[in-house]
Amino acid sequence: MSTYMPKTGEIERKWYIIDAAGKPMGRVAAVAADLLRGKRKPIFTPHVDCGDHVIILNADKAILTGRKLEQKYYYRHTGYIGNLKEVQYKTLMATRPELAMELAVKGMIPANSLGRAALTRLRVYKGTEHKHQAQKPEEYSL
Repeated sequence: MSTYMPKTGEIERKWYIIDAAGKPMGRVAAVAADLLRGKRKPIFTPHVDCGDHVIILNADKAILTGRKLEQKYYYRHTGYIGNLKEVQYKTLMATRPELAMELAVKGMIPANSLGRAALTRLRVYKGTEHKHQAQKPEEYSL
């Protein structure tokens, strides 16, 4: 008996909603990364993109445990000499909580073409409203 290897056209993608309100950001990001990658499916194959679409709601209400709001920083470089920018997570969560959640999920996805394709199926929203009702997403509980 041979091992079943799914083809790219045979994969059926579902839509899931994850509510991040009151939950640790890392836990939500880990579940989202698993769903995006397709690791919770019985047909998971490491070299095939078999993940689902994920919508994360209430990104502004996700919590960071410990003293991460004060101690954790987001760094980016502009490309110019000496222009390393840093933003404290307290500021990042107050101004752009969607970016903070996307960065958390991005860190848990492989850094290759499969990971980049998986991140295109991630949608993060600050509040409870989203524009994907037509896809009939189902609630995913942590």
